Amino acid sequence: MPEKNTIMNTNTRHNLFTKPINILLLSMLCTALWGSAFPCVKIGYQLFSIAAEDTSGKLVFAGIRFFFAGVITLIISTVQNHKIPLLRPHNVKGVLMVSLVQTVLQYIFFYIGLSNITGVKGSILAACNSFFVVLLAHFFYKNDRLSISKIIGCSIGFAGIILVNLNGMSSADLGFNLSGDGLMLFAALSFAIGSLISKNVCQKADATIVTGYQLGIGGLVLMLLGFLSGGRLSQVTFPGILLLAYMSLLSSIAFTVWTILSKYNKISRIAVYNFLTPIFGALLSALFLGDALFSWNSLLALALVCIGIYIVNAGKRENAQK
Repeated sequence: MPEKNTIMNTNTRHNLFTKPINILLLSMLCTALWGSAFPCVKIGYQLFSIAAEDTSGKLVFAGIRFFFAGVITLIISTVQNHKIPLLRPHNVKGVLMVSLVQTVLQYIFFYIGLSNITGVKGSILAACNSFFVVLLAHFFYKNDRLSISKIIGCSIGFAGIILVNLNGMSSADLGFNLSGDGLMLFAALSFAIGSLISKNVCQKADATIVTGYQLGIGGLVLMLLGFLSGGRLSQVTFPGILLLAYMSLLSSIAFTVWTILSKYNKISRIAVYNFLTPIFGALLSALFLGDALFSWNSLLALALVCIGIYIVNAGKRENAQK
């Protein structure tokens, strides 16, 4: 009987997470939550008095966020399954790899990089993870090869990434800033690689449990790295605690739902919805941080990113029909 229930639950999940309308709505939820992280990180630095050069403090901040995100995710799994979520021995190595790449490396690059650029610019650069996933999927999955439409779409998208660096307001804004733009691109690449590893691990494991341990272990590592290198949260306030609680919750929900979507669908099909993240990020950064949203290069860059993603997505639909 339990085996039959497990099969039914698996079939139900597959049907739920493969319907196009559900994919769209759930992807919008994930990207809206991720988009809100851009202004939240900058506000968090202010609330906890973390200086721009305080790398160790940023790691502690990130670690606390993801550690509790993992705890929340595992609690949800416990309530859903009525048992303590444990990793099977053959999944430990994969989960550790996902944790290292998608949590530790990605957010070391993300937190440091974002502090050196505007939220609007950061949200657009982060859109590169979509293109990296599409490109890497070609080498990992035989049914997800590159096509002309994907190459054109990726090229247009990267043109948008380059354009956002061409700020005519100041000569200092021209060119490529490794400590800001470069680290954000490395963060996007880490997310893409982690997504591929996670999809493979989740084929033989519960996606919620994998996500919980990935975030929890990664968060703990980030905390320890920051603490051992001298990082501290010198100013702790109630608004700061509320912000951290929200950021932990958004990470728990977004990563869990995204991992499940990636498990039941082609990885590049899900990745293309990430074009919504820079849109939400830019809007929310402009709303809460006062970042300039309506400069010509930012608007055109956003448009190019969205057009590139649309072309990639349209190309896949054509191939699917054939």
